[in-house]
Amino acid sequence: MLDQVYQAYEHTFPETHFDVRYLPEHQAAAFMLKDSARLAFVTREFTSEEQKVFKSKGIKYNPQHIATDGVALLINRSNPDTLITLEQISGIFKGTVKTWAQLGSASHAEDIVLVFDNANSSNLNFIMKKFGLSDVKGLNIFSAGSNKKVIEYVKQHPNALGFIGVSWISDGEAPLTAELSQGLRVMGVAEKPNPAKEDYYQPFQDDLKWRRYPLHRKVYVISREMHSGLGSGLVNYIMRDVGSLVIEKCGLWPAKPFNREVILKKEI
Repeated sequence: MLDQVYQAYEHTFPETHFDVRYLPEHQAAAFMLKDSARLAFVTREFTSEEQKVFKSKGIKYNPQHIATDGVALLINRSNPDTLITLEQISGIFKGTVKTWAQLGSASHAEDIVLVFDNANSSNLNFIMKKFGLSDVKGLNIFSAGSNKKVIEYVKQHPNALGFIGVSWISDGEAPLTAELSQGLRVMGVAEKPNPAKEDYYQPFQDDLKWRRYPLHRKVYVISREMHSGLGSGLVNYIMRDVGSLVIEKCGLWPAKPFNREVILKKEI
């Protein structure tokens, strides 16, 4: 999403250029604190501890909700288990559910390997907060190094359960999306402990919009640029119609969607 947003902005304003770095969220906050970054794109607001540090140094910043995202659960195409509940996910992370057989798989009994992009990633932080976890010690967890490598790992390991931001596989027009999506299944997730078939949702755009997908989350851009400049220009661009259309194209749901107005005139 970020790639498409800033590239669209640079195309519109050719004299602009962004130096983009992809870091774990706590490092993004640290970069802003050191004045090494004007903007941070994150999936949470700053913690109370981070806010105290910014306040103690007299640094003003502005968090802006720009989109609704979702953490997608990926499995190998050979894995027949495509449905899971929040209760079962909680059991996996609390160590009570360790094998696919415990999830009801009759043909797939291997141990579950949890795959994330980074040990300090926003995806892992979100899951830990969602299920009230303080650490992941003792879990069968693997850090692949990037979202793309999570996808590659899941393709090669039938017992893997991967966690990625949904925009990596939701832009239907991007050639990379089609390439990455091959050999994968996206699990349906239910909030109810004993769900019917219609209670499971995948991170499709409409289910992100209405918050039906249980693992939805907000995306923020946090700016410390309190004047008119390149950073504030990009934020304004994102919140206008063009930026919201780019976000929507990526498969996420924009915080301020662009409403198309159709005027019908009856000719007499």
